[in-house]
Amino acid sequence: MITIKLIINADDFGYSKAVNFGIVECYKNGVVSSATLMTNMPGVEHAFELMKENPGLGVGIHLVLSAGRPICNDVSSLVDEYGKFQRREDLLLNGKIEDVEKEFASQMEKFLASGFKPTHIDSHHHVHRHEKVLTVVLGLAKKYKLPVRLTSENSLCKGNTSIKTTDFFTGKFYGNDLSEEKFLEIINVDKKYKTVEVMCHPAYVDNILLSGSAYNVQRIKEFAILTNPMIKRELEKRGINQINYRDI
Repeated sequence: MITIKLIINADDFGYSKAVNFGIVECYKNGVVSSATLMTNMPGVEHAFELMKENPGLGVGIHLVLSAGRPICNDVSSLVDEYGKFQRREDLLLNGKIEDVEKEFASQMEKFLASGFKPTHIDSHHHVHRHEKVLTVVLGLAKKYKLPVRLTSENSLCKGNTSIKTTDFFTGKFYGNDLSEEKFLEIINVDKKYKTVEVMCHPAYVDNILLSGSAYNVQRIKEFAILTNPMIKRELEKRGINQINYRDI
């Protein structure tokens, strides 16, 4: 019998203090085992402090092209007239690959300068689904020997034998109709998959999140589900082994 190794990854670590506190609470008193950090957002330094206090939480890098401002000053094809990242659709159409390379390198360097090494790589709004961006991400993954989140079941990541990833990824735990029952249904994946990642976005809510993200109060519901003791008991009952990307 195959025992599923499950990664429950909280995206957007570093977005704000409230997001950070919510994610860490879901790690300490819930079922989150992993997170991914946005190094360009207001809560990043606070997130680094929480990482020191919670070394068991696996933290990867959440590469960003579609929220806030870039870290690198000289990436004109990625920003609007206010110096913020362009809308995702415009950026993916008009952004120069050399600017993406510079910005992602700067985000990675900021993470490493904290004294930590990411457990893996993924991206905000899944921008690495775009072939141009994926090329840059895979280059970073090879350079730093890091796993990468699958972009889809038939991801290009699977064709790169030098890149580690999970056997399955799902982003279905998202939206306005979440419940404990839906979460348990989502993790009831085919037993042919040995390693599975479930993406989530739990958080407390503050003004930074309310004003910056359309997906805000829904995160409180995610938080409630992921810290419900029943969920942890059910994972144990099913014999699911919770891991983070250090373990694949």
